Amino acid sequence: MKKYFAITILVLSSVFQMNAQSRGIKIGYIDMEYILQNVPDYSEAKSQLEQKAQKWKQDIEAKKVEIAKLKDALKTERALLTKELIDEREEEIKFQEDELLDFQQKKFGPNGDLITQKAVLVKPIQDQVFTAVQDIAEVKKYDYVFDKSSDLTMLFAAKRHDISDQVIRTITRAEKREQLSNKQLKEQAKKEYQEDVADENPTLVARKKALEEKKQAREQAMAERKAAAEVKKAEQEAKRKELLEAKNAKKNGTVPASDKTTNDKINPVDTKTTSDTTAITNSKEAKAAARAKLLEDRKKALEEKKRKVLEDREAAKKAKEEKNKTKTE
Repeated sequence: MKKYFAITILVLSSVFQMNAQSRGIKIGYIDMEYILQNVPDYSEAKSQLEQKAQKWKQDIEAKKVEIAKLKDALKTERALLTKELIDEREEEIKFQEDELLDFQQKKFGPNGDLITQKAVLVKPIQDQVFTAVQDIAEVKKYDYVFDKSSDLTMLFAAKRHDISDQVIRTITRAEKREQLSNKQLKEQAKKEYQEDVADENPTLVARKKALEEKKQAREQAMAERKAAAEVKKAEQEAKRKELLEAKNAKKNGTVPASDKTTNDKINPVDTKTTSDTTAITNSKEAKAAARAKLLEDRKKALEEKKRKVLEDREAAKKAKEEKNKTKTE
């Protein structure tokens, strides 16, 4: 088998060299094991099969315990039994052992139920994978698509050529479409288009993500400034109200409402002075706290913006290097 695949690789290499002069060769690969693990239908059926296999193992262990008990009983009673009874017991034990061996081969042998049912389980998923690979190869102009998990030895495969996730999406999309309305189908088609664009142009997706993050940062900064303005406005309104109350109290010769709970006799002028001083102090403290918070938030926003810009530059640089590397290949 390995010799066959080695010859195949040599033939394909020759084809690559001949076709490379006319146009670029586009190669992709899949990982069948990875795809099977991530297809919901296969995972569910595999879980049910594993439960059956576990039940078979439990039956085998119970049978072994039963045979061990028969052997122990014969060993204990051998001196008291006749030759005919001993031969009968040994024949029974031999029959039980043969029956156990047959059961093991039937369930776990090379052609047993476990292998057979696994093949039956994998077959429809493999058919879906092959169909999805053909559709993807036709749409995206792949010349060759290999299976990484097959006997074909792949010493190295760049991740950008792996279309396993695209195959999984193609299979799950087909299942979802059967349960969607016309409106939902349109929304699903739009979502699928965006996913396909992300596969073809990761740099564009990274740039779009960076723009979204910058937009969110701007909205957050605006919300913080608005909140600070509202706090400042509330402080000014409270100060204005306190000054008005103090002025009316001085004019009418009464104690301000904020001091009516006090039982001591306080001079209105002293009350006004104390109230004004307290209001000014509270206002200054509130302003200082709001200003400090605003400065801290701005500092964090700037640091976040700087970090995002650096990340965007690094992503763009890597994407450019990957693109140049792909062209070189």
